Amino acid sequence: MTPETATSFCSECGRPTPLDQLANFGDRQVCPYCKDAYAQKLREGVAPAYAVRYAGFWIRVVAYLIDMVILLILYSIVNFALLGSMMTTPPAVVPGQNPFDALAPMFARMGASFLTNTLLGAAYCTFFVGALAATPGKLALGLKVVRPGGGTVGYGRALARYFAAMISGIILCIGYIIIGFDQEKRGLHDMICDTRVIHARA
Repeated sequence: MTPETATSFCSECGRPTPLDQLANFGDRQVCPYCKDAYAQKLREGVAPAYAVRYAGFWIRVVAYLIDMVILLILYSIVNFALLGSMMTTPPAVVPGQNPFDALAPMFARMGASFLTNTLLGAAYCTFFVGALAATPGKLALGLKVVRPGGGTVGYGRALARYFAAMISGIILCIGYIIIGFDQEKRGLHDMICDTRVIHARA
């Protein structure tokens, strides 16, 4: 194949295009049909001028584990401060007493703990992703959460992404597993909220 007939693919639309017709923007090659629109994205600061590296399944698992260690520490501190020790023995059932009456306070405390943990987790993810584009676990590994063009996620979308991640976990973690098979390494929660996780130091 001669240089005149050599082709490559547009990084925007994927169209096969002769090399001499592709415009180079850093590490990206854009066809004539996408060139003006991509140049406009660059001027508006919503498209990167370098090749995006999407974060794969395993590095995101490690980031998640780091965040879980931090959150478990926070959960323990907050739960102990607000609800007291959760390691209390079930109350003794007095003869003739309805056992459900004795267990009701324990279940109420468990429900309050679940609600507290959910709110704390939501605040944690919303603040860090909204303000810094990454939780501490992702920051430690050089990852960040962005919109498709590289724009910021914002607090509202970060909050929605936290609850969408619950859906990914509820369905037997299939929403997380598909990260390993998607072209852009998206989980179900990324698809719902239109986000991507990328290497910040691309």
